[in-house]
Amino acid sequence: MLDDINVLRQYDPSGALSIVSDQYNQVKFEAKIVNGNHDNRPITNIVVTGMGGSALAALLVKSWLKPELNIPFEVIRSYDLPAYVGQNTLVIASSYSGNTEETVNCLKQAESKYAQIAVIASGGHLVGMAENNQIAHVVLPGNFQPRMAVIYNLCALVALLANFGIVSHDKFDEIANKSDWLQKESAVWGPESNTENNYAKQLALKAVGKTAVFYGGTLTAPVAYKWKISWNENAKNVAFWNEIPEFNHNEFIGWTSHPVEKPFAIFDIVSNLEHPQILKRFEISDRLLSGQRPKSTVINLAGNTIIEQLLWGSILADFVSVYVAILNGVNPTPVDLIEKFKIELA
Repeated sequence: MLDDINVLRQYDPSGALSIVSDQYNQVKFEAKIVNGNHDNRPITNIVVTGMGGSALAALLVKSWLKPELNIPFEVIRSYDLPAYVGQNTLVIASSYSGNTEETVNCLKQAESKYAQIAVIASGGHLVGMAENNQIAHVVLPGNFQPRMAVIYNLCALVALLANFGIVSHDKFDEIANKSDWLQKESAVWGPESNTENNYAKQLALKAVGKTAVFYGGTLTAPVAYKWKISWNENAKNVAFWNEIPEFNHNEFIGWTSHPVEKPFAIFDIVSNLEHPQILKRFEISDRLLSGQRPKSTVINLAGNTIIEQLLWGSILADFVSVYVAILNGVNPTPVDLIEKFKIELA
């Protein structure tokens, strides 16, 4: 089925596979900053506020740059900022649509607290507020589903962090330089590549008809979360994720009761750059749970650096989940129920 181009086109009329196949180009996004001048006040902490895919870029940055960030960096996925936010906080409001009500509310709070502020959006209320109030902002390319614009968002976030002196501009270039490598790596996951040679299609076939559970380590937790998001919105499947070592302190024991034949597909998303004890935990967990849950499928992230691995794993997530959508007989692009929910909430 996945090797029949006509079937792929039938269930993917909006061209999600074409968008995913071109994601490697997103790393070259120039992320032009409008109103980038600022007063050089000292920044003592960073808060990124956003939901879903818009928050994901911040989680990826936090995982990537954790060894280098020397001030607190928090991601807020709700309506309210922490009480500590003040004039020495950099608050970055991120919403692909620019209309996410939680993020808009946080931006208003950031203004009332006289924080240093920046915005990432493709339009909407956030860009309007940024233009009217001379707030530093990056306008993202439009007409994408937010979950498929995460790398655009990542580039914009790094550009803003560099603009405010939090990281060096070299970090922005480090992302852009991955384009050729990502193109080569992801080419074999495309629709023209047959299943026998296509890792993304093979993973989709392992998971179809089951509830997927994704586990990451300390470095790869944001990628596990990305797989969960893509599964929910592309494949229209319930999916779950968790992080090792936290998993071993609670969820680990949850697998040991109820019928052995559980309708789950387990995926361990592993980086060879993780702490050795994290890698050992993956192996021991799967061994001790043998017969208690389905054996895990290990996804070893390719790349020599953490940013390479995070980008590689994020693109693969979209390929696999789109193929699962097609196997489920659903269009991977629209999220009609979310749009209906937003209308009723408003």
